[in-house]
Amino acid sequence: MNKTPFSKIIAGTMTWGIWGKDCNTKQMIELMNCCLENNITTFDHADIYGDYTTETAFGEALRDSKIDRNKIQLISKCGIQMLSEKRKNAVKHYDYSKSYIIWSVEQSLKNLQTDYLDLLLLHRPSPLMKADEIAEAIEKLKNDGKILDFGVSNFTPLQTDLIETKTKINYNQVKFSITHFDAMLDGSLSHMQAHDITPMCWSPLGSVFKNDDEKSHRIKKIAANFSLKYDVPVDVILLAWILKHPSGILPVCGTADPSRIANLMKAARVEMELQDWFVLWTESSGVPVP
Repeated sequence: MNKTPFSKIIAGTMTWGIWGKDCNTKQMIELMNCCLENNITTFDHADIYGDYTTETAFGEALRDSKIDRNKIQLISKCGIQMLSEKRKNAVKHYDYSKSYIIWSVEQSLKNLQTDYLDLLLLHRPSPLMKADEIAEAIEKLKNDGKILDFGVSNFTPLQTDLIETKTKINYNQVKFSITHFDAMLDGSLSHMQAHDITPMCWSPLGSVFKNDDEKSHRIKKIAANFSLKYDVPVDVILLAWILKHPSGILPVCGTADPSRIANLMKAARVEMELQDWFVLWTESSGVPVP
């Protein structure tokens, strides 16, 4: 099966709604068009974003934008049941029953005002998930044309293997960045390469711009030097570091700033030299490569 083609950089929508910039319809349309003008055609959602409201806000903007649905790709995730006025939940939990997965996708389609998702991801693994029941839901959704492809998010290699006993996983969206690179060392990315699973990564800039600590200062200092060398902004250097990994990671960038969106795809054009890549890793870890 050929995988759905996604843009090298994916637009994460979590902060587009009330969990972030709280964009109105006009602002969301402007962000969508800004992404498309810069060859970012893939938009990453989850049903829970904005306390179950961001998909709806995006769907209204997509409808009014007149953007050709065939020119973009929509990803969404399901499975997390939050404590919310919109759900009758007594506790936050995960639900991967066949009926819930199908219902959740149908809700996302309604909210996004589209007929299909290019990719459905299971948002986080559950101790109670049943591979055969998940596979039945995915098979039905694919047969009905409601999803084109299937993957997971935040799954370990063994959890991925469990689901793959019943249905193929093509993507796994994990936490990965210059400051959070466990997936590179614990076998996760190697496992994905071995099983033809394309990694996506959330929080691709890590804690570099969030924490005022020694590690962040080290990284920013060397990244600023490379920014001059490669003639791109510092955040683009950090994305280029991710893109150099041979597993073909697709970063999900959650900015709602048009000026930053305009620069993101420059990362795909940076040919980072081998030793520069290791310099960044060394500065982040604080110790030489073993």
